[in-house]
Amino acid sequence: MATFHKVSIQEVIKETADAVSLLFDIPGNLKSKFAFHSGQYLTLKKTINGKEVRRAYSICSSPSDSYLKVAIKAVENGTFSTYATKELKSGNFIEISEPEGKFILEPKPNKNYIAFAAGSGITPILSMIKDVLGSETTSTFTLIYGNKTVADTIFKGELDDLKEANPNRFNLHYICSREQIEDSLFGRIDKAHTNFYINNYKDTSFDAAYLCGPEAMINEVSATLIERGFTDENIHFELFTASITEDNVGQIKEGETEVTVLLDDEETTFTMSQTDNILAAALRNDLDAPYSCQGGVCSSCMCKVTEGKAVMTKNSILTDSEIEEGLTLACQAYPTTSKIVIDFDDV
Repeated sequence: MATFHKVSIQEVIKETADAVSLLFDIPGNLKSKFAFHSGQYLTLKKTINGKEVRRAYSICSSPSDSYLKVAIKAVENGTFSTYATKELKSGNFIEISEPEGKFILEPKPNKNYIAFAAGSGITPILSMIKDVLGSETTSTFTLIYGNKTVADTIFKGELDDLKEANPNRFNLHYICSREQIEDSLFGRIDKAHTNFYINNYKDTSFDAAYLCGPEAMINEVSATLIERGFTDENIHFELFTASITEDNVGQIKEGETEVTVLLDDEETTFTMSQTDNILAAALRNDLDAPYSCQGGVCSSCMCKVTEGKAVMTKNSILTDSEIEEGLTLACQAYPTTSKIVIDFDDV
């Protein structure tokens, strides 16, 4: 269950024309609560134009850093991202959750890691790179990082510095789709680019791959890595957005469901339309259910169906075995039975 704490913003750093990073001032009594694994995220909560808005942003600092930082890139019509990149200032207060997320890397000795990131997908990957380079002197990290142009490349200066400081353990490759860079490939990260770099490191046996970016890139790179001998178990990814599962959408029918929600050791029962998702219905019934992205790409609203059934229209987080255990994402879950029991506590 997400727990929020009000903290001040120590610094707002302009990373690119449309991206900033926020450095938080974490009080000493809260530092232990914000210990994290590289790859995890924070949920930021702010009232904007009279409405509470929550969004998940990956942590870009390393677990060993003395500071906690996230990066935010403005997206078109993005309420929170536009506010954050244009309005937030040093000294402002904001509520942030304790770290969450299943897209993590726990560095081990004598390992070779490879990552493919696009745009702001670099944020959790940067945390992983710094964690590996800083904590495991016998491990290496290879990054393939795609952007439109050099000017759009978030954290380029920091990545270049890491390369200079770790020339034998950090392999750094940029790809731009709208600008040709000397000694770099051109275009978007795809099968050809993936094969090129795997061939380039044919003498290196990679132990794990980490992917973060658009769904099309994730799918194409994952499939290519499988063809090159990787297994599902050593390919880890996090999506910007998840696509709709049309088969599940077809199971959503007109009707009503009696929902019982167990949240913070209290039971609440209400009736909802089966064409509505469980999270939205819970919030309308004044339940403080956990949530963040509302797009099926984080795990903040994960809960368990203990009675009845529900289908998810989007899901990039839960495995087939977790779904079989009854886990679901409330923001994407639509009830398909007349009664359903949802447990937010037992996850």
